[in-house]
Amino acid sequence: MKRGMTAICAAAVAALGAGGTAAAAQPDIEAARQATAPLHDVSAATDYGVFADAAGILCIDMLGEGGMGIHYVNGSLVGNPNEDVRHPEALVYDPDPFGRLHLAAAEYIVDKATWDATHTGPPRLFGHDFFTIPDGNRFGLAAFYEIHAWLWKPNPSGFFNNWNPRVVC
Repeated sequence: MKRGMTAICAAAVAALGAGGTAAAAQPDIEAARQATAPLHDVSAATDYGVFADAAGILCIDMLGEGGMGIHYVNGSLVGNPNEDVRHPEALVYDPDPFGRLHLAAAEYIVDKATWDATHTGPPRLFGHDFFTIPDGNRFGLAAFYEIHAWLWKPNPSGFFNNWNPRVVC
């Protein structure tokens, strides 16, 4: 019995990615899922617009790592450094082989210079630090912090990992 519980706990931690616990993040994950559930149909994401990288590529992927998908960004939220799990700056849709888009993840984004002006460390949501994306990135943007939460598509690389090997562009 003890061995079985240990395996269940280990699986729960692995599902959320390294450095987090299921119990600590679960209420925020549920709040994010509840807030984004109505946006499974991309036509309902009226406050969000499709975003391409600096080369004009819509579906973001990285050879050997996996994909992210197609980002729909709410520009008014990107400029706001007050992070809230219920209001992601971007929604990430996974295209299927027939061209239909399926909501896969929420992405939370903060301009690094704006955040760093009043904080000594990176932003945190779901009990995890955001990743730093430096200047000179593929998006042509100034340095920023971000974190993906794979709310709707399982990610074997970790719940908060940027790249999901199950997303194919």
